[in-house]
Amino acid sequence: MHATENPQRTAVIAAVQLPGVTDTEHAGDIAELGRLLKTLGYQVVGAVSQRRSGIGSAAVFGEGKLVEIAAYTGGTGVVTAFMSDSTRKKAARQGEEEEDEEDDGGAEVYDEPPEADDVGFDLLQPESGAAARGFVPHSGGLPHADVVVVDHEISPRQARNLEQATSAEVLDRTGVIVEIFHRHAHTREARLQVEIARLTYVVPRLRFGVKGTEKQQGAGSGESDLELDRRRVRDRISELKQELVNIARDEENRRSRRKRVPRVALVGYTNAGKSSLMRALTSSDVLVEDKLFATLGTTVRALQPEATPCVLISDTVGFIKKLPHDLVASFRSTLDEALEASWLLHIVDASDPDFRGQLGVTRTVLQEIGADVVPSQLVLNKVDCLDDDQRLALMEEFPSAIQLSAHRPEDVVALRESIVAFFEADFEEVELVVPYARGHVVGVIHSTVRVIGEDWDESGARLTVRAPSGEIERIRALLR
Repeated sequence: MHATENPQRTAVIAAVQLPGVTDTEHAGDIAELGRLLKTLGYQVVGAVSQRRSGIGSAAVFGEGKLVEIAAYTGGTGVVTAFMSDSTRKKAARQGEEEEDEEDDGGAEVYDEPPEADDVGFDLLQPESGAAARGFVPHSGGLPHADVVVVDHEISPRQARNLEQATSAEVLDRTGVIVEIFHRHAHTREARLQVEIARLTYVVPRLRFGVKGTEKQQGAGSGESDLELDRRRVRDRISELKQELVNIARDEENRRSRRKRVPRVALVGYTNAGKSSLMRALTSSDVLVEDKLFATLGTTVRALQPEATPCVLISDTVGFIKKLPHDLVASFRSTLDEALEASWLLHIVDASDPDFRGQLGVTRTVLQEIGADVVPSQLVLNKVDCLDDDQRLALMEEFPSAIQLSAHRPEDVVALRESIVAFFEADFEEVELVVPYARGHVVGVIHSTVRVIGEDWDESGARLTVRAPSGEIERIRALLR
């Protein structure tokens, strides 16, 4: 019997366009979620969108849109009532709304309100030939979707209601991002951080099983299975946090040894080209993939050709819209590279129509961790994808930005020169006299500072150097 290849899972995206979000921004958010799903290995076969004043309803979408979403999955589009009418009325009188608010994070909860203005455009067209690839077409010839993915963070109650309406697995944006982080975490620190984020995400969702049922032991048996599960998860999170404390202590020791070394941190939106630029600047084998969050841990390499003194380049985790707060907190140690850097290179994919919004997201996160006070330089990457008029318009809009392509060697060389010039701007130029008796210091000088002139006479070596004042004082201390 021959093993068959597992078919690619398919997904339909469901999104709410909230007030204040333009059509372009909304379409960009959905396209980004599509790339996130592609990173997980899903094929997106369609998208359904609706304009609403909020996402507080019990099933997120109105009745009509639920039917439209369910057409992709084979569901009924109807939320099955989970309590009798008499029970529902009694619960309403006793303050059912308070329970719903607790489950939905304080959002307004109500039974399906009247249909809002629908967004009728297809943000992601189903791919042609879907039936030929094994997808089961539903009414209207729609390809089949295994999973419904909501472009927002939704509550466990909302997820259960959507599962009932669609007869399919339901994920939200946060769950997708957490799963990507889980798959791409390779270092011990990153794996611990991601597991904490996953467990934190899972805890409130332990209320319901796959079919909305709660495991419960017999009467009088003490804790329910659910309560035990939640306690085990909380205990596990505590263990992981303690492990992270130990790792952070070791990492702080490594950072303290690098404190005298000039450091540049590459920051920016995910998939902006940071890793490609890192690879070009350091001649290293840093992972480069056309996937969101391909880099999760911090990679540190020396600038190449090597500068004197040595300059370290750090590649950091990318940012994204609606990044779950727990993930920002979990990756605080990774983002500390940005906080402790001497200079930030803020990398932007200038070919992305929404790069200004992405720029704002990155600046907001940097502000949250206190890194907005670190000197920074805007770098508009991927300009090789733009025409002359577009590049000229960017030059007028961002006159101080560096325009480049990480794939053009001449651009990388120019950026390297800018990095070296940044650190040399505050260098002092002095002459140091090294007596023959202290000849070994000459080697230290050549290895730690830039020597621009050297001469020897009867008193010893006379070296003209350019270096930070701190390094010059350290060398003078060796000569005393």
